[in-house]
Amino acid sequence: MGRPKIEKPKANKISIRFTDEEYEQLKKRADQSGQTITEIIRQGVRIAIGAKA
Repeated sequence: MGRPKIEKPKANKISIRFTDEEYEQLKKRADQSGQTITEIIRQGVRIAIGAKA
């Protein structure tokens, strides 16, 4: 029993420190787009590595 397994589990964790200004910019962008800060960061990573959405 329990929760069903997902296809691609997110098992890797990275800790990132941001300045207050950087964090507020991320939060503002997330609020404007209706996304979470995590989704915004993942989107940026995909752009940086040239991966498809």
